Amino acid sequence: MDTRVGQPPHNMTTHNHDWTAHAHHSIHSANLSSDKREPNMTDTPEYTPPEVWVWERDDSPKWRYGNINRPIAGVTHEKELARGKHPLQLYSLGTPNGVKVTIILEELLAAGHSAAEYDAWLIRIGEGDQFGSGFVGVNPNSKIPALMDYSEQTPRRVFESGAILLYLADKFGTFLPKDRGKRTEALNWLFWQMGSTPYVGGGFGHFYAYAPVKIKYAIDRFTMELKRQLDVLDRQLADNHFIAGDEYTIADMAIWPWYGNGMLNGASYNDPRKFLQTHEYKNLTRWTKEIGERPAVKRGRMVNRASGPLEEQLHERHDASDFATKTQDKIAARATPS
Repeated sequence: MDTRVGQPPHNMTTHNHDWTAHAHHSIHSANLSSDKREPNMTDTPEYTPPEVWVWERDDSPKWRYGNINRPIAGVTHEKELARGKHPLQLYSLGTPNGVKVTIILEELLAAGHSAAEYDAWLIRIGEGDQFGSGFVGVNPNSKIPALMDYSEQTPRRVFESGAILLYLADKFGTFLPKDRGKRTEALNWLFWQMGSTPYVGGGFGHFYAYAPVKIKYAIDRFTMELKRQLDVLDRQLADNHFIAGDEYTIADMAIWPWYGNGMLNGASYNDPRKFLQTHEYKNLTRWTKEIGERPAVKRGRMVNRASGPLEEQLHERHDASDFATKTQDKIAARATPS
């Protein structure tokens, strides 16, 4: 293969030739001196950063989570975390990162691992629960999900969703292949998700759905990257039943809530399916549907969910029977006078 810069392989289509020429032009443009702005960056007023950034608490633009953004870590208030009867205590919210963990817990229980029984407590990040003293003690980064494992002689805290997936897979000896090569491939994709998705949430999702102003440059930049990632997954799934091969693993559990449910099912960011033309990703669509039909995945999506249809919201989960009796529609019905 000819790998010279600007010289595509001989079997590329005309479309790819055109793309390469466009990319070469874009790279050339980006390397121009900094006083020349790209044309699509003129849709917002010019901003010159100060020599030293200062947090202007009352001058920040208002957006969905703007009230909890701050440039410092640590505790804002004293509040102990609740603790239930099971060894595994989960403190979370039904966001894509939270759903990763409730999926694996429900999958473990479905596979017969009774020691994976858990209590799931709702952390309302919009109200700042993640800055309470108890939560910060479990996760000093103040992000959901966070897990305490009291089954160990010395209780263990586990934070970061990818770390929790890996911890539980190792603890129960499942959803991660024993074969070293296959295990490595699954971990490749687990860490691909952890490294790639900030472009989806903090990049595309923020500027497309949440930012108080629409910035064409920002939306274009992160949309391009998100579509590239969707294409990466679509190509991987062209030759593989699951993300890492022929086994259902924690890689699937990590990727599905963001790219499958969030993007291809339109569950995140005001349903961007039409904008992204997600129907074009045929292999990813097949995988998204198959994973979403798993009973444990359906249950996992409900746990700690605080938005959407009431029948799909189970704010807290302490027993398997809660799915039938404690969803928000059932609670509301009991509270309504007959």
